[in-house]
Amino acid sequence: MFADLILEIGIVLSYAVSGLALMLIGYFVVDLLTPGKLHVILWQEKSKNAAILVASDLLGVAIIVIAAIRASADDFVFGIISTLVFGIVGIILMALSFLLIDAFTPGKLGDMITPDSFHPEVWVNASAHVGIAGIMAAALL
Repeated sequence: MFADLILEIGIVLSYAVSGLALMLIGYFVVDLLTPGKLHVILWQEKSKNAAILVASDLLGVAIIVIAAIRASADDFVFGIISTLVFGIVGIILMALSFLLIDAFTPGKLGDMITPDSFHPEVWVNASAHVGIAGIMAAALL
């Protein structure tokens, strides 16, 4: 009984670390795709647009991780691998949608994340991030 509890704790921690690593990767991808230092834009400049963009990316990655874990609940090793693989695929798809939206809309990325007022494009990108995550989650489940 105690051994089962320890095993379950290890499994939960493994999935949690995998999810956190993927969310961190997602953050760095957003940082790479946006001009300037994202942590400065968020915490020093307090950009609401950057916060919405990063939050939607983190939420999207979390949705994909949740679905991947749920879809592979019977096999721990497969579960961790699929969580990491589908998480990376989701991050890539969200980055591609970000670049496509930027390519087909007027202005530049810097215009979207730096203003004090809300920029409409940030809502489009946020919706795309969560939408991609939902589509992937549905496909996994």
